Amino acid sequence: MAASGAPRPLVVANWKMNGLRRDGIDRARALVLLARNKGQIAGEVVLCPPATLLHEIRAALSGSGIGLGAQDCHAAASGAHTGDLSAPMLADLGCAYVIVGHSERRAGHGESDLQVRAKAEAALAVGLGPIICVGESEAARDQGQSVAVVRAQLEGSVPSGVAGEALAIAYEPIWAIGTGRTPKPEQIAEVHAMIHEFGKARFSGGAAALRVLYGGSVNARNAAEILSLEGVNGALVGGASLEAAGFWTICEAAGGPVMAAQGR
Repeated sequence: MAASGAPRPLVVANWKMNGLRRDGIDRARALVLLARNKGQIAGEVVLCPPATLLHEIRAALSGSGIGLGAQDCHAAASGAHTGDLSAPMLADLGCAYVIVGHSERRAGHGESDLQVRAKAEAALAVGLGPIICVGESEAARDQGQSVAVVRAQLEGSVPSGVAGEALAIAYEPIWAIGTGRTPKPEQIAEVHAMIHEFGKARFSGGAAALRVLYGGSVNARNAAEILSLEGVNGALVGGASLEAAGFWTICEAAGGPVMAAQGR
């Protein structure tokens, strides 16, 4: 549960490349039903389905207080970029957030810190909240370089001259994503503390409102412990977000009332 004075928690479901129309809509509707029946959970809850489902998931979430986000965007507003989606397109669809710089994009598509920063700037330009992902490899962790590696990613990926509340940063150790392994609580707290210190130096204002999320094998069993750590302001949830009841348990672990990210 967020400490007094801490920013409102943000819990994000990253469905990745999972879900055809029927099961995606059913999953969203199941989550909406849980929200209506149980009520009173933490700050903001956002679903980031595959781009093919954005329009229909938006309709399924209507009036629920659960927000909509996308998994990626292009840095350009328009142009000859076959297969890509721009930030203005996502905003036009009703998205409030967009994930940028996920390790699966950095590794699988060769995205650099500079490209991630350009995407974040494109999102900010149209009122989308970028969720900027950073995280170290297992080799970096073993060599004691986690903080240095993540700090370097922050320096290259996070725009300057913006307020902390305009974006979120997700710390996702690459070696923990989808593996069932998580860092020790003190390791998570150490990196989150560094990210918050970075925010104080980088942002023009509102650094105290910066939300730093943890991601990497978050599930219904470990969410309460992780979300109780100092400096953890929410979670970016992958595989565990594909099952509505389990994901809702993660949301409940954050505490407080649901509020959608509308009017961003």
